Amino acid sequence: MIPFEWEGVMPAITTQFDSNGKLDLDAYTNNIRHQIDAGIHGVILGGTLGEASTLKIQEKQKLLSVTLNETKSKIPVILNIAEQSTEQAVNLAKQAEFEGADGLMLLPPMRYKATDQETVIYFSEVAKSTSLPIMIYNNPIDYKIKVTLEMFSYLKKFKNINAVKESTRDVTNVSRMINRFGDRFKILCGVDTIAMETLLMGASGWVAGLVDAFPEETVAIYTYCKTGEIDKARSIFRWFLPLLELDISPQLVQNIKLCEVATGMGTGHVRPPRLPLKGEELERVNKIIKKGLAKRPKNLDYKKYL
Repeated sequence: MIPFEWEGVMPAITTQFDSNGKLDLDAYTNNIRHQIDAGIHGVILGGTLGEASTLKIQEKQKLLSVTLNETKSKIPVILNIAEQSTEQAVNLAKQAEFEGADGLMLLPPMRYKATDQETVIYFSEVAKSTSLPIMIYNNPIDYKIKVTLEMFSYLKKFKNINAVKESTRDVTNVSRMINRFGDRFKILCGVDTIAMETLLMGASGWVAGLVDAFPEETVAIYTYCKTGEIDKARSIFRWFLPLLELDISPQLVQNIKLCEVATGMGTGHVRPPRLPLKGEELERVNKIIKKGLAKRPKNLDYKKYL
């Protein structure tokens, strides 16, 4: 485990498959290397974009091992935990720490719509089981459980719960968190379409989706926001927005994997129950990608700040 701060661009990395549905580790490492070259600050694997619900435990272990080998302790590797029972979540947290993960992203219980008390006890049991730093994933839109300010007030006693992936889609929640807790919890944007606004309101990082296909542009926006180059950040963000909107869709995995194919950073294959896009929807998404690539920003100079 390497010491780190919850800050910067952290891709919710996709899992690459071949045409037979097997892990394609060559394609996976190719993407990771592009991300590192672009200047990302960490990697989060095993999330929704990673199609974790379709992965076997042994596959998650392999992906963690491969990612750790590629990052070589230069940036943190975060494993997502999204389990149906407290016991499963605790066991996975312990296993992740044993296998070398640097931190955890933790969702509320899956499937069961837990009460506020049940949710904080679930989080608490995981926090007590590991010394790894934990980022709570607050996404009531998709997962139907909102982690409220009162719940964070309870959770702040756990020193290793020290960040939140803010996905309520309410930018004002950033100010509410800061007003209530100061810098006790680092805030990372979890919704691509409001990333710039969230960063400018005080978020320390961005758990990004379209970064999987466009790492340079994503890191550039973050860097320009943090260095006061707001006009540069705004210009790139406005170009990026139609592509970023592909992230707020039930088919975000298919959408982003199509973007990866277009930029040479992925195979495009998904695992059932997800199926490839077809017909009018495929045509619509490809049109957005084609238009974005035609006007893709050039000569980004953000690396002078890295």
